[in-house]
Amino acid sequence: MTSSIVIDIDAQNEPYWTGLREGCLKFQACSCGHTWLPARALCPACLGHAWQWKDACGNGVIKSWVVYHVAYHPEFKDRLPYNVAIVKLQEGPQLITNIVAPHSQLHIGAKVRFKATEDAEQPLAIFELLEDQPVPPEQEQNQLPRLSASN
Repeated sequence: MTSSIVIDIDAQNEPYWTGLREGCLKFQACSCGHTWLPARALCPACLGHAWQWKDACGNGVIKSWVVYHVAYHPEFKDRLPYNVAIVKLQEGPQLITNIVAPHSQLHIGAKVRFKATEDAEQPLAIFELLEDQPVPPEQEQNQLPRLSASN
């Protein structure tokens, strides 16, 4: 299966995508101590050039997430409903990703682990819950009702 969504791989982000193809999640780290994703030519904290690519250990936590019930691109129609999450890696950078888990188990602070995969022959960084982690009661109470097209 081929995808109509094409990843723009250039000299700047090529180490990230090559790492994913090899099953490794990479991020950039500057000599000033700042770490980041996505790839950039300069450190976003100090604007320095003294950075290098590093391998992430693969552990992180969910900082935020949402479940999409509407496909805003035809490529995603067959995946509904699907989640999009922000995961903060143990090393500090954050990335936008998907979590492979029942949506009812997703919650802020849930511990996750990197899993390399390919979708339509394109490498992707996705995450899995480390273990069955109950949703904290305070987050259950803050769940908003799902809106439908009629709302």
